[in-house]
Amino acid sequence: MTNLDHGKFSRVTTTFHSLLALTVFFLFFTGYAIAFNAELWWLVELMGGNDWVLTIHRAAGFSLIVLTVFWVLFMLLRASSRSNLREVLPKPKADLMAFVQDVKFALGYADERHPHARQFAGYKADEVPLLSYVGKGVIAIFTVELVLLMVSGLLIWQKTWLMEFYNSQSVAMGFVAFHGLLGVIMLMGVMFHTFEHACHPAFYPVEMKAFLPKKDTPNFHGDPDEYETTGIERLRLKPTWKWATNLLGAMVIVGIAGVLAGSMSYGGYPIPDSLAFADGNMFRTIAINVGMLVLFIGLALSMYGNILRVRYLKQRQQQAQTERDGVATDGGSRE
Repeated sequence: MTNLDHGKFSRVTTTFHSLLALTVFFLFFTGYAIAFNAELWWLVELMGGNDWVLTIHRAAGFSLIVLTVFWVLFMLLRASSRSNLREVLPKPKADLMAFVQDVKFALGYADERHPHARQFAGYKADEVPLLSYVGKGVIAIFTVELVLLMVSGLLIWQKTWLMEFYNSQSVAMGFVAFHGLLGVIMLMGVMFHTFEHACHPAFYPVEMKAFLPKKDTPNFHGDPDEYETTGIERLRLKPTWKWATNLLGAMVIVGIAGVLAGSMSYGGYPIPDSLAFADGNMFRTIAINVGMLVLFIGLALSMYGNILRVRYLKQRQQQAQTERDGVATDGGSRE
């Protein structure tokens, strides 16, 4: 582990992140098994049939609501959490300046990125903000999507009430289409998120700061005064990084294209039915299944990150115990 992996999250945050990821993945698996029943028949059978798919989807939805309510209360009631919440909120002037300087940097008109944009650029933990302007944007979009998904999901669960209240079946179908559109958008975000954090050359195949609390993370390579940076210049790419990145990147693109094409054909979202593809398209079926495979990879990496966390903490405990035993032995020999 390197200083590049410096922790920024508390133990509660890392636990919440893992539980939220697990819930979202199950919502995707069950939701798309419902939406693309023919293409993902094996996923329906794996979860016990249509009735079980609906049951798991609703249970995961309620779990998401419980996690969200807990997180909101946790962030608002704890003083330290409220300070972190302020760091997550956008700072219009500084974030806009960071964006403008990033554009200039990409075009060759600036020598370096703005301090509010630095995350993995060779800086120590106390030299970069908790989140860059990009990270803040991701959190804001993800939060809005989750809230809208939860509200629309609860409403379409009671479709008969919607039809009676509005005296129209079209309104209920509109909520269904809106819920599906949000699911497609969120699926694209989760796929890119999986690719970004799994294939980052400094962290491949998993970024540990999402799983390891900051108080358990070493912030320096040995002596804190030995190096001026994180040591990024000494990193070497793993032999499998290049082909794994290309393969996962291609799978993400194919999976997103497949889900979009399937959405056009079955639900009329996000493109009207007039542009629908013909049913039974083999390539679309393959692409949708590739998209589900990307999600399974994301779920596996999340589990792998937690396994690495347990192994690392166990190693630290054993090292600390060995040092204590050594001190006790030295002390005893001097008496």
